[in-house]
Amino acid sequence: MNTYHFRHCNFNKTIGTVFTILFLGAACGLRAEDGVLVRSGQSIAFMGDSITDGGWGQAGGYVRLVVDAFTKKGIKITPIPAGVSGHKSTDMLARLDRDVITKKPDWMTLSCGVNDVMHGVNGVELDKYKQNIASIVNKAKAAGINVVILTSTPIGEEDNDNNRKLTAYNEFLRELAKDNHLQLADLSADFQSILKNYETTGSSRYLTVDGVHMNPNGNVVMAKGCLSAFGFSKADIENAEQSWLKQPNSAVFNIGNFDIRPNLALTLSQYRKLDQVAKSRNVDLSLFRTSIWLQATGEVIQGHANEPVLDPDKVNSEITTRLASKIEELVKEVK
Repeated sequence: MNTYHFRHCNFNKTIGTVFTILFLGAACGLRAEDGVLVRSGQSIAFMGDSITDGGWGQAGGYVRLVVDAFTKKGIKITPIPAGVSGHKSTDMLARLDRDVITKKPDWMTLSCGVNDVMHGVNGVELDKYKQNIASIVNKAKAAGINVVILTSTPIGEEDNDNNRKLTAYNEFLRELAKDNHLQLADLSADFQSILKNYETTGSSRYLTVDGVHMNPNGNVVMAKGCLSAFGFSKADIENAEQSWLKQPNSAVFNIGNFDIRPNLALTLSQYRKLDQVAKSRNVDLSLFRTSIWLQATGEVIQGHANEPVLDPDKVNSEITTRLASKIEELVKEVK
């Protein structure tokens, strides 16, 4: 009897411990066995500005890479793009209901801060920014949406007044995520850890096209940061990046601030090999890409020099084909 009672008590204690662990796991948001927080069939809204808009709208954008990594993991998600160019925290708060809450996502990433600072006197000062972001988070949470906070990426890749001002905005985001037990993708820290290895100036373009918007390498950094916040392991993230190297449409050829830009999708490997060619020739990366495009454009236009009227669509198609051929030849230089 005493033996039975002892075992019975231990059994009850064990069961109680198990239920306590399960309860605490649910309450604290502990990850499932595979580590990923998002389940198949769930949806993710990506709230942000032009960086997020481009993250969905261009080949190899960070949002597309995130969705691709989920797919490779066997997790089917529904993306809800909610990036609008030029938007600040005031704008995102104003359209939160329309663009996110009414669509009932399970998750929302929030990327906001660059325009609040970069727009200067037309931006949003820190105190008001804090109120806006806190309201966005609280409204989303009240609607049952899990929020992932993204710290803001740099405004120019060098040390400057805007980036120094942005530091306080990012510190607030880190504190907000910690205080509210939210997942955090500290993209600012990720970018700085890379950029500190380079000599940066106002014209540096290691991770961006124009100092703000992402080039393919910047998109990869953003995607990896988001995936880590969603609970992907380092091995899963590395596997995803390796697949992007050979995957069509995992990068886009970009040339900076031209009004007319080529829209040529590449593999991530092709893009990175172009950078290697430029470095081997001791040529600025962005100028090298611009030069390739101008050469392709000039050659095609020269071929139509005697035609009284040009078909813009035909010419543009020929430029794209010529550009692709030039890139293919250049990347052969990299073994």
